[in-house]
Amino acid sequence: MTPHTEPLNVLFLCTHNSARSILAEAMLNHLGQGRFKAYSAGSSPRDNQKPNPLALETLAKAGISTEGLYSKSWDEFAKPDAPHMDLVITVCDNAAGEVCPFWPGQPATAHWGYADPSAGDADDDHKRKAFLQTLHLIGKRLEVFVNLPLSSLGKMTLQKTARELAQQ
Repeated sequence: MTPHTEPLNVLFLCTHNSARSILAEAMLNHLGQGRFKAYSAGSSPRDNQKPNPLALETLAKAGISTEGLYSKSWDEFAKPDAPHMDLVITVCDNAAGEVCPFWPGQPATAHWGYADPSAGDADDDHKRKAFLQTLHLIGKRLEVFVNLPLSSLGKMTLQKTARELAQQ
């Protein structure tokens, strides 16, 4: 990252790239004010995977853009022409335990685990509450992250800073 000019690229990973990683991508792009560019991907999205409709609904109700959100494999970000990532954050325990592709440039990594709001057999009203709670938890952590001083976002301190935020 060139100080003050280029946004910090952050990739959020989950298994299917349909709920938590989608919420995190949209929230960071919303809060980042041009200092950050968020992306999301999954380690093993299903064929024809799409973002969970309740994730998109939750974001829209919160006034967060859903434009351009789609489910994709993390393989897209290991390609030579992919955007260079500064930070890769897993948001589910399954993806955190998997062997990730080689990320060009050796970005900093961290794990911010969240419960899957789409899991289980609850009705849609209960799942809506779970999605809202997950968005709130992601938002709280990202509020701190986006307000960090630039000195906390340098290559040497980025991983330490991101991992410390996991404890909040």
